[in-house]
Amino acid sequence: MTDAGSARDEAAPAVTAADAAPAATATDAAPAAAATGIDPEPLGSVEESGGSADVIVVGAGPGGSAAAYYLAQHGLDVLQLEKSEFPREKVCGDGMTPRSVKQLVKMGVDIDAPGWVRNRGLRVIGGGIKLQLDWPDLASYPEFGLTRTRLDFDEILSARAVGAGVRLRTSTTVTGPITNTAGRVVGVTATVGRDKRPVEFRAPLVIAADGVSGRFALSLGIAKRDDRPIGVAVRRYYDSPSRTNDDYLESWLELRDGRDANRDTLLPGYGWIFGLGDGRVNVGLGVLNSSASFGQANYRTMLTDWLAGTPDEWQLNDEQYATGPVRGAALPMGFNRVPHYTRGVMLIGDTAGMVNPFNGEGIAYAMESGELAAEVAAQALSARSGPARERMLRWYPRELSHRYGGYYRLGGWFVKLIGNPDVMKLCTRHGMPHPMLMRFVLKLLANLTDPRGGDAMDRIINTLTRVAPAV
Repeated sequence: MTDAGSARDEAAPAVTAADAAPAATATDAAPAAAATGIDPEPLGSVEESGGSADVIVVGAGPGGSAAAYYLAQHGLDVLQLEKSEFPREKVCGDGMTPRSVKQLVKMGVDIDAPGWVRNRGLRVIGGGIKLQLDWPDLASYPEFGLTRTRLDFDEILSARAVGAGVRLRTSTTVTGPITNTAGRVVGVTATVGRDKRPVEFRAPLVIAADGVSGRFALSLGIAKRDDRPIGVAVRRYYDSPSRTNDDYLESWLELRDGRDANRDTLLPGYGWIFGLGDGRVNVGLGVLNSSASFGQANYRTMLTDWLAGTPDEWQLNDEQYATGPVRGAALPMGFNRVPHYTRGVMLIGDTAGMVNPFNGEGIAYAMESGELAAEVAAQALSARSGPARERMLRWYPRELSHRYGGYYRLGGWFVKLIGNPDVMKLCTRHGMPHPMLMRFVLKLLANLTDPRGGDAMDRIINTLTRVAPAV
């Protein structure tokens, strides 16, 4: 519903070949709003035979850069390895709730600079009703959300990490772990540059933030769990002057086939239209694995079928206004890859399956888990290597479960419920006419409550997340 999981350009297993994300093109997004000033470490500046650091961070997405930034703030020597070069495109809805905004502010990102567009809340469309809901007024979070394309979003966060002292190495593809005789990870193997020169880097701790593909985790035998929610999202950019300056993120709870003359055909999933303020909009749809059509539909066709029924002045129903291809990616939800710590490796963000099952938001949870991982790592690395350090590192998954486990359990139940079309129709028909109920739903779906001193809605939601069995 929001940032579409902040997913990497990896097609979900359920995406058809036509939906798989191709390489970025010059027409797919506008140029970066401003230079970020990143100066990656030259390729030859680390010994190919054995570069080392206190912590290696694999990946320079939001979670990886947040972890690297906070590790450096704790005074650790951090080596961040990224397979791509900036700027780079990623599949994402480009919309952020106040939960993500809070993390950007904590990292010192200038959200008043050109390219950041604020929004007041969420516009929900369903059951023949359109309802505008402002973000809740809370002490714990800002009262606004943001949009910004991923073309330069990740680069901006990486620049904050580099500014804090992180050594960033781009064009460096991590290929696997280095383990000691006890099976503990003590570094990574990688290839560097276009000629794919083999390199080894060593550190007492590795943080895996390589996105939904989770290749580093897979190399350790940590696969995705099939009993946890997962979704697939596709999105496309369009030139749409009439929709680009929108004070609200827009979510469609019902998608009707615009090619059906009577508009009686309901498509699976939910949709979004997010204004980017630069003449374009980000338009997309998501389908959850609780839907009967998951893995069977052509999501590219579904997107264009839905948009065929939108007003002509929006310019979303004509290919000539599209500024790039349809791209698809997976949404790994509700801790669908565990354990989050094992043998010297911590998993964060999409690698750890941390997308919110209620709304598809991934950026906030990637950054939050990155901050938590850095805090735990800094404390653990201050201890002598051995059992004491391991006890401290194992606190990380326990704290993740404490913070999100009950909420993600509720999210898993929610995903199963809305996968039933009759339940979804009942919710839109009978829930949408009640603004007070929908404000409660917004707080629940966006995970926006004050932990202490909140209103009755906050107390109910907080109680529900505490009593629900943790994932």
